[in-house]
Amino acid sequence: MVLIDGRSCDESVLPHVWSRCIGAGRANEALRADWRQQFAEVVAAAGIQYIRFHGVFHDDMFVYRESYGGGFGPDSPLPAPVHTFSYVDKVFDFIVDHGVRPFVEFGFMPRGLATATETVFWWGAHCSPPKDMARWVELVTTSVEHWIDRYGLAEVREWRFEVWNEPNLVPYFWTGTKTEYFELYEQTVRAIKRIDPELRVGGPATSVFVPDDRYRGEVEDRSAMHDTAAAADVDALEWRPVWIEDFIAWCAERDVPIDFVSTHLYPTDFAFGADGEGVHITRYADATFDDLTLLRKLVRNSPYPDAEIHISEWSTSPSARDFIHDTLFAATYITRAYLRCATLADSISYWTFTDVFEEGGAGIGPFHGGFGLVNEAGVHKPTFHAFTMLERLGDRLLLSTSDGVVTRDSRTSAVAAVFFNYPEDMAMKGVGSQNSYAATRALAGMGPSRRIRHSIGGLEPGTTFLVEILDWEHGNAAEAWYRMGSPLNLSKAQGEHLSGVADSLLGFTLTVPDDGVLDLDVELAPWAVMSLRQAA
Repeated sequence: MVLIDGRSCDESVLPHVWSRCIGAGRANEALRADWRQQFAEVVAAAGIQYIRFHGVFHDDMFVYRESYGGGFGPDSPLPAPVHTFSYVDKVFDFIVDHGVRPFVEFGFMPRGLATATETVFWWGAHCSPPKDMARWVELVTTSVEHWIDRYGLAEVREWRFEVWNEPNLVPYFWTGTKTEYFELYEQTVRAIKRIDPELRVGGPATSVFVPDDRYRGEVEDRSAMHDTAAAADVDALEWRPVWIEDFIAWCAERDVPIDFVSTHLYPTDFAFGADGEGVHITRYADATFDDLTLLRKLVRNSPYPDAEIHISEWSTSPSARDFIHDTLFAATYITRAYLRCATLADSISYWTFTDVFEEGGAGIGPFHGGFGLVNEAGVHKPTFHAFTMLERLGDRLLLSTSDGVVTRDSRTSAVAAVFFNYPEDMAMKGVGSQNSYAATRALAGMGPSRRIRHSIGGLEPGTTFLVEILDWEHGNAAEAWYRMGSPLNLSKAQGEHLSGVADSLLGFTLTVPDDGVLDLDVELAPWAVMSLRQAA
């Protein structure tokens, strides 16, 4: 029996919510060799089980075809639309071959079906209702039947099918109304359930929580944001999910299935003031925990109490040009949040695993604030190591404190721990967003250090434990890049140097003495994250 600080442990389950699902930009990027290499690496290090991305029906995947395609000659129309899956098959085969399952986001609209085109992103996503609902239903039906034929019904029953992405963000991700989205959801879920009732479908995949009525009506009302923009303390406001309650009520009234409720959580937001100026909002460090606690309560008290809860996008912010993403500070923030929220959702999908991500076009420079755990050049960010450390934890929780956890693996009984120092000087503030790497460095002055002291008893004498520490001077590749002058284009030697820095964590070993008690006594610098695990 393992004893922590001389006491027996009341074990509980620790779901690895961080590895359940992860995000990527769009389907077509998964055809790139660097995307695939990074995906395989992240899956191996972090145990990823599902992946979600946009654009499975976008024109660059060539699924919905109304013509042969002209090239230099005329574009010859087909007598009826056809559906071709050669590109999608390449992507899904690669994912499934790596032991990962698609978390399928149905979207966006093919040009031939769209009522509005090129509404968002550099790559021109068509985010509109279909001009022919019957053809949309046919597209969904044919796709799902194709996947069942290719991968087998038992496998596809384990997938998740999410209808659209952030339809509350009109006119960007959706050009219709709230009710038009609900109607799209109904037609989509009924089409899938006609194929097999056990296939799992959900939505509404809406964006963020808000403390006002901006999304109460059929489309966004910016005047409802004015008080939020002027609020002296945004954390004192009542933040609520977008469309979730309306979505559940609408579906319940019509007996429309909901297998899971999905939404996106970001602890930063914008609100527009009465002067029309956007005000950036940063919520406090426990915003995700509070939002999930409320969402869980709403779902459990709804007509769909058994619906899964999937946060199909989450990060420190929703900006692909937020330099906090590249930093040690983000790694500490997400480590703390994942451990706090592990039991509150079925998945919390980090957005995204890679900086191979082109919503605004390719990033400018090797560290440009992209979402990824890995930058475009394949250099590991501190967040990559945070995921790796979390995945080394066992599935049984032995000790949970404000600065970390001790766990046990139910299969092997191996003990592992993660501790962190989210500095007291932060006073529970979130890490926020920054538009330059230099601006993020102000957080490095936060403190103080934190001493981690625990005794872990009941261990086999002679067992070796490995300790790894991620901190300001170890594994901090973006800081090393900054110190070399922030070169826009890396030389081969500079890239190799940064890769070496990225993976050079502080490491040492501890050996269990003859009494079977491991005494852990480590001083963690501000923002440090530490992993303790048994040597193989």
